[in-house]
Order: sequence, then structure tokens, then C-alpha cells
Amino acid sequence: MTLTRLVALAALALPASLCAQESSLDAAARTITEADYKRRVGVMAHDSMQGRDTPSPGLEKTAAYIASEFARVGLRGGAADGSFVQRYPLRSVVVDRSGSHLQRGDVRLAFGADALPLLGDVMSGEASAGLVLVSGSGSVQAGLADNALRGMHAVLVLSRTAGGVDQEVYRTLVALINAGALSVLVTNPSGDDVWAANAESALRSEVARGWVENGRPSRDFLPVLQVRTSSVERLIQGSGLDLASLQARSSSALRVDRVSGPNLTVALHYSEEEVTAPNVVAILDGSDPSLREEYVVISGHMDHVGIGAPSESGDSIYNGADDNASGTAAVIEVAEAMASLPTAPRRSMMFLLVSGEEKGLWGSEYFAANSPVPVDRMVADLNTDMVGRNWPDTIVAIGKEHSDLGATLERVNAAHPELGMTAIDDLWPEESFYTRSDHYNFARVGVPILFFFNGVHEDYHGPDDEPDRIDGEKAARIARLVFYLGAELANTTERPEWNPESYSRIVGSSFR
Repeated sequence: MTLTRLVALAALALPASLCAQESSLDAAARTITEADYKRRVGVMAHDSMQGRDTPSPGLEKTAAYIASEFARVGLRGGAADGSFVQRYPLRSVVVDRSGSHLQRGDVRLAFGADALPLLGDVMSGEASAGLVLVSGSGSVQAGLADNALRGMHAVLVLSRTAGGVDQEVYRTLVALINAGALSVLVTNPSGDDVWAANAESALRSEVARGWVENGRPSRDFLPVLQVRTSSVERLIQGSGLDLASLQARSSSALRVDRVSGPNLTVALHYSEEEVTAPNVVAILDGSDPSLREEYVVISGHMDHVGIGAPSESGDSIYNGADDNASGTAAVIEVAEAMASLPTAPRRSMMFLLVSGEEKGLWGSEYFAANSPVPVDRMVADLNTDMVGRNWPDTIVAIGKEHSDLGATLERVNAAHPELGMTAIDDLWPEESFYTRSDHYNFARVGVPILFFFNGVHEDYHGPDDEPDRIDGEKAARIARLVFYLGAELANTTERPEWNPESYSRIVGSSFR
């Protein structure tokens, strides 16, 4: 008997309702097309969206577009107030240059002209203490013995040719902080033009989270600043220490020199403005009364990095077509396909597009802590982030080993060879991509996840991540795979289960 006849007889043996369900699923999957997919990417990664920074007018336009698409296909708003948009609080902060300075005796250094923020948290404060100069390299532990830095302002003296904060300098900075310094000032030998460019960047307004302890870290004020080398010379004038000699000993053993004379006062103050950013969430209610209060989450991030340094052609808009208009379009396509089913899946479907991913997974962090439905009712999160480039027949599914979602994906993948798409294991475990996109904030609160990701490429976070470089045909097939997997998870009675060791390591006692 031929394979074709066996398949036909097997189909006849299936219950009519199951055949109809499979037929309707296939019909819904076919609504995910290359043309639709590329059109959506073109809208969100258009120059008019200005790179979708968080926050920005372009991000707001993108969120409004997504919400309108969810409404058009018949989904309901999933935010707590019944709308499609959940807003989360941020702070826009900028250095208050009139209230920020470094003062030692009669010498006063100004922010902008002499000093700039370098690293660390955005925090206002003021501290007065003695001053030490740290020069050389080698064993940090030996050089910082006897509490030489505790309660002191420390100047890290770099050589005349130092090009910035490399890994070695960064490790030294961390060691100085851990040794109890009140502040760390790094000498910057740059010329006027380079310093002016640094000042323009460092003194522009920044955005910080606004919901964790009012957005303020709980630890003490501890600024890490860069100070012009010539300005440091003014600070230590008359102390008997020669900055040029200290610069010349960059390859000698690490040494701490106490600066005699008056204390140094470091005052750094920021002005703040409260702002908000959007997440977009939509719900397709499940059809099974016993399961409809559980949710399968399909997620992605809609933001990108905004406007940056221009390319050789003068293009300064970082469109983020692959990162992550590609994943956002996949979520919308899957949502439209699910909404087209004659009978909704048994569990409810949640479609979530967050912002602030590029800032540090802000939107998903806020959503996981302020979800309109309890997180313990979320049975899985399928996250799509960068699915429009690289291989035409392969997609990496990160997180397969942490739950039985991996086995379910393999089963669903094998059942749909017509997709021509194989989901494979994480190819880059050393890069820790598992912790670098929005699924991670769901995993941390106990939701099993899979992360669909095609890897980075030469246009990653650059001005050439343009819509015309997206493989829409390939990405549409990935979206169909996510659709079939989402339907499987929504229609199966049993919830996905964690690998116990993974649960203990990733979730631990944080899950409530």
C-alpha cells in the first residue's frame, strides 16, 4: 500500500471535529503571508518612525499602529483599563550644571568644561573628603591594601595616550569602588574637539526607570566621573605631586598617593521630569470555560535605538527592521491568524509588544511585575526577536532545554515539513542570549519560554538594518511555526512543565 493511501486512510479514521480543526488551523496559517509581513515591517521600520527609541514620538506612533491592527482583527484590549496600551513610568534626567561641580580650596571645576559623568547610576548627591591619586597597574589588591581608599575621593590617573575605558581600566574602576572610594574620577587627556563631543553626549538628557524604589538605587551616592587631565592638574596644584610623572608610570606597580591640603567636594545633581512609555497588549479569549483563564503569551519588542551616528551615506536613522520590527510583525501576523479561527483556541491568547528592550528589558520587566492577569496563569511565553535575516531554513529556539516546550516544539515542527523551517538549539550559549531579550523577565517569574532568534549580523544596531534587507518569505514561515506551536499549547489540556533543575536555577524562590 502506498504512503499516500496510508495517509488518506489515517485521515479518514480521525474524528471529523479534529480534521475540521486541522483544516481551520491550516487555513488560518495561510493568512500569514510574505506580502503582509513585509508591509508591516515597512510601516514600523520606516524613516518616519525615527528608529523607535524609548521614549519617542516614533515609538508612540508604532504603538498606535499595533493597537489599531489588533483592534481591526477583533481582539480586545488587554491592559488593566481595557485598552490596548499599558503605560509605565520613566524619568527623564539631565545633569543640573549650575548645581554640579568639584571644589577643592579655591579651585572649582565645572561640569561640561572640566568634568562629565562616566559610568554608574543616575543619582544626585554631594560628598566631601580627602583626595588620593591612583597610578600604575598590576596587582590591585596589593596597591589598595590598608584601606588606602576607604572614604576618599580617588583619581585614577591614565597615561597621556589612554583611549578611554577598556576592560583593564574598567576592572580597576570596579576595584576602586569595592575598596570603599566615595567617588572615582578618571583622567581624560583628550583634546578640545574630542572633549566637546564627549560633553555633548554625556550632558544630554537620559531616561531611567521610574518604578523601582522611585527609580533610585538604594545604595549611597557614588559618582564615577571623567575629568580633563589639565583640570586635575589644577586640583592638585601645590600638593607636591606631579601628574606627568604619575602618567608615565602606567606600567609600574599600582600606587596610591594622598594629596595633602583641603578636602575635595564632589557635587552632582540631576533635574528630573516624569515621562511614560507604552506596552501594547491584546487578548483573544479562549473557548474552553475551564481553560480560558490561562494564557499563552506571544511576545516581542517594538522599540529600537533611535537616531545615532550617521553612516557614510549620511543615514542617521537606525530603523531596526530586523531588530525588532521583524519579531513585532510576526506577533501581529500570528494574532491575525488566531483571530481568524472559526473557534478560538481553548486557552486565551495574549499578544504583547513591549518597549524599552534596548534600554535593559524595561517594558517586559514592568509588565511581568504589573500584569493585568496573574503570571501564574501564563502557561508559556513564545518570544520573537530578530527573525528576518540569516539562514532561509533555520531558526534558533533558545530555552528548549529548560522545559518540555522544547519537546513540544520539535513535535510541532516535525508535523509541518511544508514550512521548510527547522528550529535548532542555541548556537551561542557563551553570549547568554537567554538573558538578553524580553522572555527572560517571564522566565524569572516562573513562565516557561522559548525565544525565536536568527542571530546578529553586520547591520545589528546600525543604520543599515533596513526593511529591504528582510527575508519576508522566510520570516512568514517562522511566524506560521509560532502560530502552530501557540495553537498546540493553547489546545492541550496539560500545561508545559519546567525542567526542575532549570526552574531552581532560573526562578528559585522569586516565583510566587
